[in-house]
Order: sequence, then C-alpha cells, then structure tokens
Amino acid sequence: MKSGLSSSVLVLCLLLAACGREGAVETVAEAAPPAAASATAAGTEGTDFGAVSAPPAPEPPREVDVRKTSDWPPAELTSGRATVICGGAGPVLRNDPGRAGAAPPPGRRAAGTDDAGQAAGRGTQDDATDEAAAVALGTRTLADLEFFSVLDAMSACPQAGQVRLRYEGRIASDFVTLMERVSAMAARMGLDRRVLELDSSGGQVEEALRAGDVIAESGWTIEVKPDDVCHSSCVLVLAAGDDRRIEGAVGIHRMIRIRSQAATRAELNRELRAVHAQLKEYLERNGASVAIADLMMTVPNRQLRLLTADELRGFGLAGRNAAQDDLERIILARRCGEDFVRRKDAFLRAYERRCEGASDPAGCGLALRTRYGFPDRKCPADSPLAGNDTALSEREAAQR
Repeated sequence: MKSGLSSSVLVLCLLLAACGREGAVETVAEAAPPAAASATAAGTEGTDFGAVSAPPAPEPPREVDVRKTSDWPPAELTSGRATVICGGAGPVLRNDPGRAGAAPPPGRRAAGTDDAGQAAGRGTQDDATDEAAAVALGTRTLADLEFFSVLDAMSACPQAGQVRLRYEGRIASDFVTLMERVSAMAARMGLDRRVLELDSSGGQVEEALRAGDVIAESGWTIEVKPDDVCHSSCVLVLAAGDDRRIEGAVGIHRMIRIRSQAATRAELNRELRAVHAQLKEYLERNGASVAIADLMMTVPNRQLRLLTADELRGFGLAGRNAAQDDLERIILARRCGEDFVRRKDAFLRAYERRCEGASDPAGCGLALRTRYGFPDRKCPADSPLAGNDTALSEREAAQR
C-alpha cells in the first residue's frame, strides 16, 4: 500500500437519462485507529483474526470512472449485508444552526458528543418523523452493485432528501465498492445528506483505509446504534466521517499480518512499520489522534479494548470531525468573509446558552439569529438555520 491513500469524490451535476443526474466518483477513504485507555474487554471477534493486514499488492487499474458512466463493472457484496433506507419527511423545522442549508440526518445523540454536537441537531424530535417516513418509503437490500441495481434501491431517496445506508459485516474490498457506488449515485441524485450505519467487527486494515478515503470525500455522517458494534479496523472507517454519532461499543486491538514470513518479533515489526505509518498519516488528515495507532499495537489481537465516551471524544472519533470543520470554516471565510464566520460563531455560542434547553430549539434559534445579522444578504444560504426558512414559511402559511 502506498503512503497516503487518498482519492477525491467529484460531484458532477450533468443529466443522465437513467436518473436525471450525472454520477459521482468511486473513491476510497481511510479510517482512524482507536484512542486512550478503557477497561480491557476480554473476548474475540468471532472465529477470525479481527484486524488483518496483508502484504502490499498492486491495485488493479480502474476500468471506469463511475462518476461519468452508467456502465459499471459487475460487482456483488458478499462480505456483509447492505440496506438502503430512503428516510426523511417533507419540510420540517430542524435544529441545525451549525451547518446552514443542510439539516443533519436523523439519529440519536451520540455517546461522547459535545455541546456543539447537540446544537447541530442530534436527538431532535424530527427523528420519529424521519423514521416513520423511512418505513413508508420502504427499505431495499443491496447485494448486486451494478448501476441499475443501485439506482433502483435509491430511487425513493430524492423524494426523501437523504440516503441512509446500513452495513452489517466485514470490512473488505466489496465494502469499498459499496461506498464508492452509493456515494456516486447520491451525487448523481443531488443527495447531500448521507448517513452510514455501521455494525462491523472489523476486517482488513488496508481496505478500511480505502473505504475511509471514499467516506471522507463524500460527506457521510456515521452512526453506531446501541445494539451495534464498531471493532478493530472498523474504527478506521469511523474516523473518516464528517460527523460520528456513537451509542454502540467501539473497540480496538492489534492488527495481525497474514501471510507473514516473520520468524522474530523484530522481523514482524519491520513488516508492520509501513502499515503503522499509513495509519498515523491517515489519522492526522482526518483530525484524529495518532495515539490511536500506537494504542492499537499494545492490545493483543485476541482481546478487545473498548473505548469510553471520553476517549472517543478526546481522540477525535466522536462528534464533529475537527479536520472537516476547519476545512468548512476556511471555505466559508473565503466565500462569505471572515466577519461572517465570526458572527456565525457568536451565534452558535449564544444558541448553545439560550436555545438548547428550549421546548422549540429551532424556533428559538430563528428568533435569535437576527441579532447577529442573519440571514446574511451576501450569503443567505450559508446563514445559520437557512435550511429552515422554507419550512418555517410553509408552516406559517399552513397555520394561516
């Protein structure tokens, strides 16, 4: 594996006859290793080795760019089960002061999320509405990853305004293909709200890094539900999300080198050193602590160290991704000016103090934002709660 595996997912908005939009690219993203000290949890991850690292092998050339064509090579998902849920309702007033113009996907509040995370709309009353809409729209199991299979599975998602993908299984090359193609189709359909539910005991480290690169460039929120787990190399995938909402168990351990020719610990260490360097570089670019990579090396592969909520937060594996947050602030300042960013930050701080405990947090925020000069004339769509202006006007019209 080369150091610094990173690909970019380009969103191309050209019309396709099949779905009305041009495609997004198949890319791969890396994920971040676990963090500080939790109580060691005895146990194994089934009958396999958990986190597996394989000797580097040349990656076969990509035959097509799935952003630009519907002629996708045949592919099937065999390492796990994927379910597409086109959840979401019509216009709803959302508590989303942090990311203007795009309400956060539904989901329960993550373990270890900070106050800013709560302000971004986690755990709102919209969850029940979104889940009910998801049931109404139905869910589709996705095993065949060819173009029209993915298109059919996601056909109801534009109506809902988001795609929710649930994955249960191992982290392998077909999981990378799944994330590439669902991300590509979401871009074709103009779906910016993307949620990945993970329930995985781990898999191959190199494939987790590739999948993480796709996720990091495609704007995914990652959730680990209360009865789900994210163990071993799954933690690397978790690190790549724009936002992480964690309620289930997250655990780490040492990776094992398959097909190793090592006869001594020194030889084994030399084999693992290159992979370890890749993990650290990956964690850095995803805003996670490089200490996670070191900690992984200390936990025997047959054991599992569960990370606490404080550790997840402290090592950058829960809540808002710090690197993504910095990038968005830089882009926002370039587009709307530094004064805009300062006013928005001030609004968010005031929102946390005054509106988080209110019976109608979004309504409180809408009333508060005028004090900070929002909606902004130059950048109305980037103003706090801008995504709720249409919903608010429709609600007021309905009341009249």
